[in-house]
Amino acid sequence: MNRRHFVAAAAATSVAGCTGLFGSEQRSRLDLTVQNEGTEPIIVRVVVVDDDGTTYEDTSDRVEGGVARAFEVVGGTDGRHEATVTGDDWEGQVAWDAGTCALFDGRVRLTDGSVEVASECVDFR
Repeated sequence: MNRRHFVAAAAATSVAGCTGLFGSEQRSRLDLTVQNEGTEPIIVRVVVVDDDGTTYEDTSDRVEGGVARAFEVVGGTDGRHEATVTGDDWEGQVAWDAGTCALFDGRVRLTDGSVEVASECVDFR
C-alpha cells in the first residue's frame, strides 16, 4: 500500500470512528476505585444503574485492609448513570450523565469512621 492509500484509509477510519459509521454510538465507561484504608477486610457491593432502571453491574467483592480494588463498568450511551457502593453499615455514590461523559472516574475511600467520595468526567463527548 502506498503512502496516499494509507493516509486515506487512516482518515476514513478516524472519521468513521468519530461519527459511529461502522458501529453503534460510543457507550460510557466508569472506572471506579474502592480503597479500604482500614485494617480489616470488607465486603463491598457495587451496583451501577441508569435512570431507566437498566442494571450494568451488580457485583460483590472482598477488599482487604490497606488495599484498593478497581471496577470497570461499561454503561449506556445517554442519561443519568449512578454507581452505589455499599458495605455492612456505609454507602457511597457517584453519578454522571453518559450523554456528555464518555469516561467517568470515581473513587470511594473508606477510613475508620468515614466514607469519602470523589469523581470527575475525564473524557467529555
